[in-house]
Amino acid sequence: MAEKTINEIAREARSLFQKASEAAQRENFDYATTLFCQILEREPGFFEGRKALRAVQARKAGSGGGGFFKKMLSGAGSSPLVAKGQIALHTNPANALAIAEQILNSDPTSSQGHKLVVDAAESLELPKTAVMSLEILVRNSPKDKQLAIDYANKLAESGGDASAGERVLQELIRTSPYDPDLVQALKNLSASKTLDEGGYNALEGGGGSFRSILKNKDESVSMEQENRVQKSDDVVERLIEEYETRLQSEKENIRLVRQLAELYTQKKKFDRALEYYERVRQSPMGADSTLEQAISNTVLRRYDYQLEQLNPAAADYAAEADRVKAEKANFQMTECQRRVEKYPTDLALRFEMGQIYFQSGKIGEAIQEFQKAQNYPNKRLASMNYLAQCFAKRKMFDPAVRTLQSAIKEKTGFDEEKKDLIYQLGCVLEAMGKKEEAIQQLILIYESDIGYKDVAAKVDAYYASQ
Repeated sequence: MAEKTINEIAREARSLFQKASEAAQRENFDYATTLFCQILEREPGFFEGRKALRAVQARKAGSGGGGFFKKMLSGAGSSPLVAKGQIALHTNPANALAIAEQILNSDPTSSQGHKLVVDAAESLELPKTAVMSLEILVRNSPKDKQLAIDYANKLAESGGDASAGERVLQELIRTSPYDPDLVQALKNLSASKTLDEGGYNALEGGGGSFRSILKNKDESVSMEQENRVQKSDDVVERLIEEYETRLQSEKENIRLVRQLAELYTQKKKFDRALEYYERVRQSPMGADSTLEQAISNTVLRRYDYQLEQLNPAAADYAAEADRVKAEKANFQMTECQRRVEKYPTDLALRFEMGQIYFQSGKIGEAIQEFQKAQNYPNKRLASMNYLAQCFAKRKMFDPAVRTLQSAIKEKTGFDEEKKDLIYQLGCVLEAMGKKEEAIQQLILIYESDIGYKDVAAKVDAYYASQ
């Protein structure tokens, strides 16, 4: 389903839109809301209509139509709507979208309502509709990393205002400068912006000229586009040829060297990429945290590529695969330990180190790192989650429960992070033999997201046994 303009919807819907707009101007918000919802039930992809409805919902709430007590009452009744919407997602996403609007009519800032909009919009392939709700979700939970990344990715997909996504990501990177997911998301968004503004999309289609593009774009951002360019091997080859030619006359252009390193990484020519990265490291610019992260990621990708190249039918396949995996794990741990020693006060690195220890089964070492990392606001709740899992692995269930309960109490909203905290608490209680208490935790998730992990199976099995 494609998003539609007013000229693309049915004539009757256009007439209703005019009436709804006039009602909104007269501040007859209830009537305007009813009409806009009717239109959107018929034309779910009518973006201008949904945008107008969102404005009316906000104005109605601001005028006193969505006061505190009304919000409390609507919140009490929103849970059945959320559950109904979640069920509709799997069978009729357009109906789920209509249910989400019912929730937002009562509370236009409802995170549950906007999450339902995003999920339904993605099923219906309505990227601009998803972006509009993601923007509000990010505003509700400004420290939620995954939300920020989803928002940036959807902006790139929909051709929206990339600058808005960049600001959100840059704010998180300011407090978490070594987070590779955030850095990569920013690069992807910048790449999308560069492609759209600089003509790379036309180039990928067979038209345009690299010379004309490069003449108008700053070198420092022109090729920061790993995932986007990766859609066309031909484009990457032509970029490499272009940049190698330029490098012959611009030998001191370190930015160009780094861009080539990234392009060779995309082509899976990892040794060549690492040569160029080393050239950057030895330059007067020297190494920085982002360069070190890029080098580390390239080495890890080389290990993954080596695994892909192994022949499963070979007699020594299992032994070779184990060898490569062991080398990769050893490098990952050694490299992270080196960076922790170099930047001992970087708590984001401490969190990364804790994750590696946890995955390697070094639970005692992981506990030490997560206990330090929980002092970093941006990783506090994630660290507490891992700490609780570490305690549980050692069968220290009481501290695990207390840690999760504290994290849940601190977490506002009901996003993916909170769901995981509640889920982990349910698992710990189940391991303690507290079946009733465990199920009560899982029901909290079941009511808003029936498809989360194995919650539905556990809850349904519990009630079936009663």
